[in-house]
Amino acid sequence: MRLLPLLLLFTLFPNRPALAQTEPKAASQAEKSEQTPRRRGGFGGPIELGPDDKQAYPDPPDRIAQKRDGIARGNLEMVEYDSKSVGTTRKMNVYTPPGYSKERRYPVLYLLHGIGGDETEWQRFATPDVLLDNLIAAGQAVPMIVVMPNGRAQKNDRATGNVFAAAPAFAAFEQDLLKDVIPAVESRYSVQADREHRALAGLSMGGGQSLNFGLTHLDTFAWIGGFSSAPNTKSPEELVPDPAKAKSHLKLLWLSCGNKDGLIRISQRMQRHLKENGVPHIWNVDSHGHDPTHWRNNLYYFCQRLFQDERAEKAAP
Repeated sequence: MRLLPLLLLFTLFPNRPALAQTEPKAASQAEKSEQTPRRRGGFGGPIELGPDDKQAYPDPPDRIAQKRDGIARGNLEMVEYDSKSVGTTRKMNVYTPPGYSKERRYPVLYLLHGIGGDETEWQRFATPDVLLDNLIAAGQAVPMIVVMPNGRAQKNDRATGNVFAAAPAFAAFEQDLLKDVIPAVESRYSVQADREHRALAGLSMGGGQSLNFGLTHLDTFAWIGGFSSAPNTKSPEELVPDPAKAKSHLKLLWLSCGNKDGLIRISQRMQRHLKENGVPHIWNVDSHGHDPTHWRNNLYYFCQRLFQDERAEKAAP
């Protein structure tokens, strides 16, 4: 696929100047409207914004991911686990919230990286540990465990050499996640091991994985987020074939993309399908491109919506 080399460049070098169009446009009904603003995209094709493509949440200040004095901090550790599906020992970066105790059970967010990343990418792009420490201290997020695995399910899972040859490994990660990562986390940490307390989200390629795996395993995940999801995302009709089931099972479905991101059509098609079928969702189109600022900001707001039932239970008399 000609788009993938460009996708890698933007995952690795998000501040790179806009690239020319490389993929022909697949127009949706909304895109055909004469009222739709149109302009040239960064990569992936021209960008056409419809009436729904608006910013739902304002850009937060940069201090959201800056360490604050005088608050309790969680712990970030690199953990090894045995992956039977891959046939080797693999690594994942795990955040436990301030005051983590085995006397309490915690919900878990599984957070997936992009095509050029690994288990350290989210930490490099958005410092989720600092972001969550700040949110939890402010009472804006439920204390949760955040698991950042390597979404490249092959024995050599480093993002080196011809990373495009690893494309099948991103699809194969579905089995590693379900059969190895989640069981390893639930055996090692004190977690609430049910769908209502599992969330799955990711950026770019990881956003596509999150939609692909989460929406087809609603018995496992109730909270799903795709931030500027990449071309690996399956069609909306394939991912949401039964809108009634999606409505009854999903507690939160978050879609986001920047209005300067040439991949926006992927998320737009999903958003249009959800709207047409009455499936509740959040659609946040900010002023960014395919870049870490977009991913950090949407993670910030996504985490505040997660596991709200848990917060309500704690507040109840």
